[in-house]
Amino acid sequence: MNLARRALKVNQTLLEAFGQPTWREPLPPVDELVSTILSQNTNDLNRDRAFNNLRSKFPGWEAVRDARKTAVIKAISVAGLANQKGPRIQQVLRSITEERGSLDLNFLADLPLDEARAWLMRFKGVGPKTAAIVLQFSLDRPAFPVDTHIYRVTGRIGLRPAKMSVEKAHAHLESLLPPESYYAAHLNLIRLGREVCQARKPRCYTCPVVRLCNYKPKTKITN
Repeated sequence: MNLARRALKVNQTLLEAFGQPTWREPLPPVDELVSTILSQNTNDLNRDRAFNNLRSKFPGWEAVRDARKTAVIKAISVAGLANQKGPRIQQVLRSITEERGSLDLNFLADLPLDEARAWLMRFKGVGPKTAAIVLQFSLDRPAFPVDTHIYRVTGRIGLRPAKMSVEKAHAHLESLLPPESYYAAHLNLIRLGREVCQARKPRCYTCPVVRLCNYKPKTKITN
Protein backbone atom coordinates (compact mmCIF):
# COMPACT_ATOMS: atom_id res chain seq x y z
CA MET A 1 0.00 0.00 0.00
CA ASN A 2 1.52 3.33 -1.06
CA LEU A 3 1.70 6.25 1.34
CA ALA A 4 -1.23 8.22 -0.06
CA ARG A 5 -3.50 5.17 0.04
CA ARG A 6 -2.40 4.44 3.60
CA ALA A 7 -3.15 8.03 4.63
CA LEU A 8 -6.63 7.76 3.12
CA LYS A 9 -7.19 4.44 4.88
CA VAL A 10 -6.03 5.89 8.22
CA ASN A 11 -8.38 8.84 7.79
CA GLN A 12 -11.33 6.62 6.90
CA THR A 13 -10.63 4.26 9.80
CA LEU A 14 -10.50 7.16 12.26
CA LEU A 15 -13.76 8.51 10.89
CA GLU A 16 -15.35 5.13 11.49
CA ALA A 17 -13.89 4.94 15.01
CA PHE A 18 -14.35 8.53 16.17
CA GLY A 19 -16.95 9.95 13.80
CA GLN A 20 -16.96 13.29 12.02
CA PRO A 21 -15.37 15.70 14.52
CA THR A 22 -16.54 19.22 15.19
CA TRP A 23 -14.34 21.79 16.87
CA ARG A 24 -15.64 24.84 18.69
CA GLU A 25 -17.37 27.64 16.81
CA PRO A 26 -14.92 29.31 14.42
CA LEU A 27 -13.23 32.42 15.74
CA PRO A 28 -12.56 35.53 13.63
CA PRO A 29 -9.05 35.31 12.13
CA VAL A 30 -7.41 37.83 14.47
CA ASP A 31 -8.93 36.08 17.48
CA GLU A 32 -7.68 32.72 16.22
CA LEU A 33 -4.23 34.14 15.58
CA VAL A 34 -3.96 35.48 19.13
CA SER A 35 -5.39 32.29 20.60
CA THR A 36 -2.90 30.14 18.71
CA ILE A 37 0.07 32.24 19.78
CA LEU A 38 -1.15 31.83 23.36
CA SER A 39 -1.39 28.05 22.86
CA GLN A 40 2.33 27.63 22.26
CA ASN A 41 3.97 25.53 24.97
CA THR A 42 0.83 25.23 27.08
CA ASN A 43 -2.40 23.26 27.24
CA ASP A 44 -5.81 24.18 25.88
CA LEU A 45 -7.21 25.08 29.29
CA ASN A 46 -4.51 27.64 30.06
CA ARG A 47 -4.67 28.99 26.51
CA ASP A 48 -8.39 29.61 26.87
CA ARG A 49 -7.98 31.19 30.29
CA ALA A 50 -5.36 33.60 28.96
CA PHE A 51 -7.47 34.40 25.89
CA ASN A 52 -10.56 35.06 28.00
CA ASN A 53 -8.53 37.26 30.33
CA LEU A 54 -7.50 39.41 27.38
CA ARG A 55 -11.07 39.66 26.14
CA SER A 56 -12.39 40.60 29.57
CA LYS A 57 -9.68 43.09 30.55
CA PHE A 58 -9.48 44.95 27.23
CA PRO A 59 -12.41 46.23 25.13
CA GLY A 60 -10.90 45.06 21.83
CA TRP A 61 -7.73 44.03 20.03
CA GLU A 62 -6.88 47.67 19.40
CA ALA A 63 -6.77 48.16 23.17
CA VAL A 64 -4.51 45.10 23.55
CA ARG A 65 -2.27 46.46 20.82
CA ASP A 66 -1.94 49.87 22.50
CA ALA A 67 -1.83 48.72 26.13
CA ARG A 68 1.16 48.82 28.42
CA LYS A 69 3.29 45.74 27.86
CA THR A 70 3.13 44.82 31.53
CA ALA A 71 -0.69 44.84 31.49
CA VAL A 72 -0.83 42.37 28.62
CA ILE A 73 1.82 40.15 30.19
CA LYS A 74 -0.13 40.06 33.45
CA ALA A 75 -3.38 39.20 31.67
CA ILE A 76 -1.90 36.19 29.89
CA SER A 77 0.41 34.94 32.63
CA VAL A 78 -1.60 31.74 33.09
CA ALA A 79 -0.53 30.59 29.60
CA GLY A 80 3.16 30.66 30.47
CA LEU A 81 6.01 32.41 28.63
CA ALA A 82 4.00 35.61 29.03
CA ASN A 83 7.10 37.81 28.74
CA GLN A 84 7.53 36.46 25.20
CA LYS A 85 3.93 36.01 24.12
CA GLY A 86 2.65 39.39 25.32
CA PRO A 87 5.06 41.57 23.32
CA ARG A 88 4.81 39.17 20.38
CA ILE A 89 1.01 39.50 20.25
CA GLN A 90 1.23 43.28 20.50
CA GLN A 91 3.82 43.47 17.72
CA VAL A 92 1.73 41.26 15.43
CA LEU A 93 -1.31 43.46 16.06
CA ARG A 94 0.73 46.59 15.34
CA SER A 95 2.15 45.13 12.14
CA ILE A 96 -1.28 44.13 10.85
CA THR A 97 -2.58 47.63 11.57
CA GLU A 98 0.38 49.31 9.87
CA GLU A 99 0.00 47.23 6.72
CA ARG A 100 -3.77 46.91 6.47
CA GLY A 101 -5.02 50.01 8.28
CA SER A 102 -7.16 47.94 10.65
CA LEU A 103 -7.18 44.66 12.55
CA ASP A 104 -8.96 42.63 9.90
CA LEU A 105 -7.54 39.50 8.30
CA ASN A 106 -10.56 38.48 6.23
CA PHE A 107 -8.74 39.59 3.07
CA LEU A 108 -6.65 36.40 3.40
CA ALA A 109 -9.67 34.40 2.26
CA ASP A 110 -9.28 35.91 -1.22
CA LEU A 111 -5.52 35.50 -1.62
CA PRO A 112 -3.96 32.45 -3.27
CA LEU A 113 -3.32 29.96 -0.47
CA ASP A 114 0.47 30.13 -0.62
CA GLU A 115 0.36 33.93 -0.50
CA ALA A 116 -2.00 33.91 2.46
CA ARG A 117 0.22 31.45 4.32
CA ALA A 118 3.37 33.44 3.55
CA TRP A 119 1.68 36.70 4.64
CA LEU A 120 0.94 35.27 8.08
CA MET A 121 4.32 33.64 8.51
CA ARG A 122 6.19 36.93 8.14
CA PHE A 123 5.41 37.70 11.74
CA LYS A 124 7.68 36.57 14.55
CA GLY A 125 6.00 33.77 16.46
CA VAL A 126 3.79 32.73 13.54
CA GLY A 127 5.06 29.47 12.10
CA PRO A 128 3.42 26.99 9.73
CA LYS A 129 1.17 25.50 12.44
CA THR A 130 -0.20 28.85 13.58
CA ALA A 131 -0.74 30.01 10.00
CA ALA A 132 -2.46 26.74 9.09
CA ILE A 133 -4.81 26.94 12.08
CA VAL A 134 -5.92 30.46 11.14
CA LEU A 135 -6.38 29.47 7.50
CA GLN A 136 -8.23 26.21 8.19
CA PHE A 137 -10.43 27.08 11.14
CA SER A 138 -11.15 30.79 10.65
CA LEU A 139 -11.03 31.17 6.89
CA ASP A 140 -12.03 27.68 5.68
CA ARG A 141 -8.88 27.38 3.59
CA PRO A 142 -7.30 23.97 2.85
CA ALA A 143 -4.37 23.94 5.28
CA PHE A 144 -3.26 21.08 7.53
CA PRO A 145 -1.89 22.15 10.93
CA VAL A 146 0.65 19.79 12.49
CA ASP A 147 0.87 19.89 16.27
CA THR A 148 2.89 17.73 18.66
CA HIS A 149 0.32 14.93 18.67
CA ILE A 150 -0.01 14.77 14.88
CA TYR A 151 3.75 14.87 14.41
CA ARG A 152 4.24 11.97 16.84
CA VAL A 153 1.35 9.88 15.53
CA THR A 154 2.16 10.26 11.84
CA GLY A 155 5.77 9.33 12.57
CA ARG A 156 4.74 6.16 14.37
CA ILE A 157 2.20 5.16 11.76
CA GLY A 158 4.74 5.79 9.02
CA LEU A 159 2.91 8.57 7.19
CA ARG A 160 6.03 10.74 7.18
CA PRO A 161 9.79 10.06 7.10
CA ALA A 162 11.12 9.56 10.62
CA LYS A 163 13.60 12.44 10.40
CA MET A 164 11.31 14.91 8.61
CA SER A 165 11.05 18.19 10.52
CA VAL A 166 7.72 19.34 11.88
CA GLU A 167 7.90 22.36 9.55
CA LYS A 168 8.18 20.14 6.47
CA ALA A 169 5.50 17.78 7.76
CA HIS A 170 2.77 20.34 7.02
CA ALA A 171 3.29 20.32 3.27
CA HIS A 172 4.02 16.59 3.25
CA LEU A 173 0.74 15.65 4.94
CA GLU A 174 -1.19 18.09 2.77
CA SER A 175 0.17 16.22 -0.25
CA LEU A 176 -1.10 12.87 1.04
CA LEU A 177 -4.72 13.79 1.76
CA PRO A 178 -7.43 15.53 -0.26
CA PRO A 179 -8.09 19.08 0.99
CA GLU A 180 -11.67 18.30 1.96
CA SER A 181 -10.35 15.78 4.51
CA TYR A 182 -7.94 18.11 6.33
CA TYR A 183 -10.40 19.30 8.97
CA ALA A 184 -11.49 15.85 10.13
CA ALA A 185 -8.07 14.25 9.74
CA HIS A 186 -6.42 16.97 11.81
CA LEU A 187 -8.90 16.71 14.68
CA ASN A 188 -9.09 12.91 14.69
CA LEU A 189 -5.31 12.49 14.63
CA ILE A 190 -5.07 14.83 17.61
CA ARG A 191 -7.70 12.76 19.42
CA LEU A 192 -5.80 9.59 18.57
CA GLY A 193 -2.62 11.13 20.00
CA ARG A 194 -4.26 12.34 23.19
CA GLU A 195 -6.37 9.29 24.00
CA VAL A 196 -4.52 6.35 22.47
CA CYS A 197 -1.14 7.00 20.84
CA GLN A 198 0.28 8.78 23.86
CA ALA A 199 3.90 9.84 24.04
CA ARG A 200 5.20 7.56 26.78
CA LYS A 201 2.76 4.66 26.88
CA PRO A 202 0.86 4.26 23.62
CA ARG A 203 -2.24 2.13 24.07
CA CYS A 204 -1.71 0.08 20.93
CA TYR A 205 -4.10 -2.62 22.11
CA THR A 206 -7.02 -0.17 21.73
CA CYS A 207 -5.79 1.66 18.64
CA PRO A 208 -8.20 1.65 15.69
CA VAL A 209 -5.36 2.00 13.16
CA VAL A 210 -2.90 -0.44 14.70
CA ARG A 211 -3.00 -2.68 11.62
CA LEU A 212 -1.93 0.25 9.47
CA CYS A 213 0.87 1.32 11.80
CA ASN A 214 4.64 0.83 11.61
CA TYR A 215 5.15 1.20 15.37
CA LYS A 216 6.28 -1.94 17.15
CA PRO A 217 4.42 -2.18 20.46
CA LYS A 218 5.86 -3.98 23.45
CA THR A 219 2.53 -5.61 24.26
CA LYS A 220 0.60 -8.14 22.20
CA ILE A 221 -2.10 -6.71 19.93
CA THR A 222 -5.43 -8.47 20.32
CA ASN A 223 -7.86 -6.34 18.29
